[in-house]
Amino acid sequence: MAEIVFAAGVPHAPAVVGLFDKAPDEVRAVVSATFDAVSRGLRAARPDLIVMVANDHLTNSRITAYPDFIIGMAAEHAGPYEWFKEWINCRDYVVQGDPEAARTLFTGMTRRGVRMNASAAPLRFDDNLSVPTVMMDLDTSGIRVVPILQNCSVPPFPDGARCIEVGQALASIIREDMPADLRVALIGSGGLSHEPGGARYYKIDEEFDRRFLELAVQPDHAALLREMTVDRMEEAGRGGTAELLSWFVVLGAIGERPGRSFGYTGWPSFRCGVGGVIWDLETVEA
Repeated sequence: MAEIVFAAGVPHAPAVVGLFDKAPDEVRAVVSATFDAVSRGLRAARPDLIVMVANDHLTNSRITAYPDFIIGMAAEHAGPYEWFKEWINCRDYVVQGDPEAARTLFTGMTRRGVRMNASAAPLRFDDNLSVPTVMMDLDTSGIRVVPILQNCSVPPFPDGARCIEVGQALASIIREDMPADLRVALIGSGGLSHEPGGARYYKIDEEFDRRFLELAVQPDHAALLREMTVDRMEEAGRGGTAELLSWFVVLGAIGERPGRSFGYTGWPSFRCGVGGVIWDLETVEA
């Protein structure tokens, strides 16, 4: 059976890239510690494939026909999409896709009662894929990437419990449907607290963020689901904080595992809390 060999949750605040050099030393230290740790752990795990779960910012679907999840099936994933380049202020990149693995995910999810859209045409990426890619140089790693973009913007969207279930289905597909020698890494990309373009654009809910990270490193999904509801995420930052649901998908796939975080910063100019987690596993036979 294929193996899950790495799992992490990372932030993708767009200003992390463009404003990194202007941030105070202690802020840069947290950002560097987080992405450096995830990058080192990822490479040490030697995955063949990254399944990256992130959110779609109303970029690839219309509001009136918005899927809960969309799988990128292209042979290459390039970004950032032209409209977002000035906003993110990061270099261009191209990562290798995996159309076969993407098709396996699509058909496997369908058989397990999880309806997802899939796109053979290239998806448009903003900070969702771009920030982790450039902060960890995934475009030079040689690791194939299948992105799954989820709806966290157009209600009703899947809540934490449903995302855990989707993660469990993902683990089942890796175990039962993918090649036996495949090594898979899972990365949830999104959050922490922020309200993009809203009345609280520069407001960061540090209390929420620190509590979320505290719960995320504990092997207790019930506690996480009980406290970190969609309503609580929206209180911390409407239209943005619910990106953390991507982490729930990863948690559903790996089960209740302890994790490690690498500090936290709520520097207002990032307009988003910054912190990340690696969950402790050497190999999970999903």
